[in-house]
Amino acid sequence: MKNIDRRQWLKTVSLTSSFALLGGLESMALDFPLRTNLAYSMVLLNANENPYGPSERVRKTLTNSFDKACRYPFRSLSGLVEMIALKEGVNKDHVVVTGGSTEGLKATGLVYGLGNGEIISADPTFQAMLRYAETFKAKVHRVPLNGNMEHDLPAMAEKINNNTRLIFICNPNNPTGTILNKSSLLDFCKSHDNDAVIFSDEAYYDFITEPEYPSMVELVKEGRNIIVSKTFSKVYGLAGLRVGYLIAKPEIARKLKSAVMANTNILAIEAAKESLRDDEFYKYSIMQNFKAKSLIYQYLDDLGLEYVKSHTNFVFFKTGRPIQGVIDDMKKYNVLIGRPFPPLNQWARISTGKLADMEVFGKALKQVMS
Repeated sequence: MKNIDRRQWLKTVSLTSSFALLGGLESMALDFPLRTNLAYSMVLLNANENPYGPSERVRKTLTNSFDKACRYPFRSLSGLVEMIALKEGVNKDHVVVTGGSTEGLKATGLVYGLGNGEIISADPTFQAMLRYAETFKAKVHRVPLNGNMEHDLPAMAEKINNNTRLIFICNPNNPTGTILNKSSLLDFCKSHDNDAVIFSDEAYYDFITEPEYPSMVELVKEGRNIIVSKTFSKVYGLAGLRVGYLIAKPEIARKLKSAVMANTNILAIEAAKESLRDDEFYKYSIMQNFKAKSLIYQYLDDLGLEYVKSHTNFVFFKTGRPIQGVIDDMKKYNVLIGRPFPPLNQWARISTGKLADMEVFGKALKQVMS
């Protein structure tokens, strides 16, 4: 779904009023059958996956693409690059396709971390880039979140020095699910992209339901020193196929391409292409995620547990006791929840699942927290 089409769709269905038109919205989507995951006995609510994907159309595309599996993916990749460029409103030389957004994060950490480069980041946040950069002797300045569990942009700005090469912003943030005030974010990026390259990790951008909330791709179009990462792992349900991409101005994109190692495979490429065509599944995923989050909020409210309103496909809530014990106790009820995120060691991250999974989670949580 093109970004401009997505914004118009969000306006049309009034998502900003808490899905007031949810019934009408559901009628716009196909009736996707629920599946029981026979491969696992556990309810998997720990990795922020989309349990409904890949879509039926993507499954058929995968099957029909097996004959291409003997071929290198270069020709097919060019078609995906064209589709991504059209979706994001940029030229093809702005696009870097990666093996999941994690490869893009690590490639960026390598490029800007080598030679004792310094990186500024919030804490806690997604660590893939930061830990990878540290293996190459980069220095990472981790800045605690503010009282609203958001990036503390003023405190991050204070850490900028002559050795700062990269500023990492995960927005929406993992694990807290928060988004930054859009004006503050834009002001920060415009004020500091000449001090260091700014990386905007937008893995969960599709779950933001504010129609006018900007992607930092808009600043890339202005020629600014911004890198944006996106993924097919979340709303499109392709986490196991490993395909994502970076958007940056051409001179930055060329540097990043030189650091990409694994790339992606032809089945993932063909699946990503079909995912971009399948608007109905895109809408369905967002709707089902909203329903699942609503159930999580209900269970947490019933138990009087503090939580953060989320703009993602997970919810961060306060357990009031060490998280590892909660993780172990939930396993006894066949439910896996997110790993520890120090220093917030009494908080838990729960991914959205199918509605039946949410019911299992609710019953398990009631037993564990009682």
